[in-house]
Amino acid sequence: MPRARLTDKAVQAAKADAGERLEIWDVQTAGLCLRVSGIEEKDGKVRQRKVWVWRYRTDDGRQPRLTLGDYSDAYSLADARADVERRRVEVRNGADPSGEKRRAKAEAKAQPIKTLSDLAAIYFTACETGEWKPRGKKKRASTLSEERGLWRRHIKADLGDLRVEDVTPDAIRKRLRSLLAKGHGVTSNRVRSLLRQLFNFAINEERILLNPVAKVQALGTETARARVLSDAELKLAWSAIIDPSGLKKPAGEGEEAAQVYIGEAVSIALRLLLLTLTRRFELAGMRLDELDLAQGSWTIPGERTKNGIPLLVPLSADAKALVERAIEIARTAKDANEHPSPFVFPSPRDRAKPITPAALSHALRDLRLALAATRFTPHDFRRTAATIMASERLGISPFLIGRLLNHTTEQGGAAAVTQAHYNLHDYAQEKRRALQGWADLLMEIVGERAQSSNVARLEAARKA
Repeated sequence: MPRARLTDKAVQAAKADAGERLEIWDVQTAGLCLRVSGIEEKDGKVRQRKVWVWRYRTDDGRQPRLTLGDYSDAYSLADARADVERRRVEVRNGADPSGEKRRAKAEAKAQPIKTLSDLAAIYFTACETGEWKPRGKKKRASTLSEERGLWRRHIKADLGDLRVEDVTPDAIRKRLRSLLAKGHGVTSNRVRSLLRQLFNFAINEERILLNPVAKVQALGTETARARVLSDAELKLAWSAIIDPSGLKKPAGEGEEAAQVYIGEAVSIALRLLLLTLTRRFELAGMRLDELDLAQGSWTIPGERTKNGIPLLVPLSADAKALVERAIEIARTAKDANEHPSPFVFPSPRDRAKPITPAALSHALRDLRLALAATRFTPHDFRRTAATIMASERLGISPFLIGRLLNHTTEQGGAAAVTQAHYNLHDYAQEKRRALQGWADLLMEIVGERAQSSNVARLEAARKA
């Protein structure tokens, strides 16, 4: 075990043969050792790795070794000596730095949340089970599906393998800027929001202390959508929803134009979006036990609405007929007897689940592309219906439209009167007349019913 009074020159000159290790103990600083390892490279050259090690004695007589760090200009002989003297004082006061380091390594090895991917996996599971409810209620399956898509497409590849503490504000900012550069400003905002939620969960799990997203501003510019379909667009969309035969999506590079196919159940669901003014996830998840077809009503429980407030949806005659047809389709499916479904629109892959809201969006997107129409979404159906109902064509009050939309903000016209719990049947008759008036007008717009007197329609709608 060579011993010497180490100097900077001696440290720089120290060498070990390939595959060998040399230890030189400093006679000036007790316990300080320079460990030199000869590492043979692919080109046959021998690289010298030099590491500072300190051996000390604990109160119980043990003599553990502590690796201080690699020798470099940033951690010189003088730095190592100063580090040893500082740590020697800690040991005299009962500390055991080597033991603490081993415990830290063991804890890190046992830590289930090491990387951002680990964090995401545990976060999604906690959300699915309802263990994690940051807003006091369990996240909807559709929301989690969208979040998983964001994670898979825009976060996992770039940040997933990083340790949680290594996902810095700068790393997040670079990922968002990359999306922004590709024209995905709104998506970058959604990615930022998901990352913020992931790190809030990590704080709750006591994995980190601060959320790095707090130092990162949203980069995308968002504007409220105001898309309202014209009568001509409504008629074109309605006809295509009923009969998409002959429609083809534009061909991609190296591909042929593909025929648009929409099953009858999805076709019915898309039309019901217009007739009921409900959201796509509410409509897609419609259950048989939520319906009272004798009374012509559909009650959506609070756990399936956006704001957690139950919603009574009176069914117009046209809406009721479509619901009855959807139920018939579900009951006559080839495996309906073996696997009866509680849903009006069961998934073709698993009848114990409903179709996904995305199925409605994808179907409408294919139709729009085939029609070469200006972009519109299922939510634009809802906005269009509400806009026409408030116009002079029907003259329905904003307050009642707010009730139909289940809004609890002033934008829905019902902020001052909507409470967390209220009688489901408040304004039920007025809502029924309003939805029937809208159904009658819509059938005229799409050409399924002859136009009636505008005066008579207004009179009937205004009684609502």
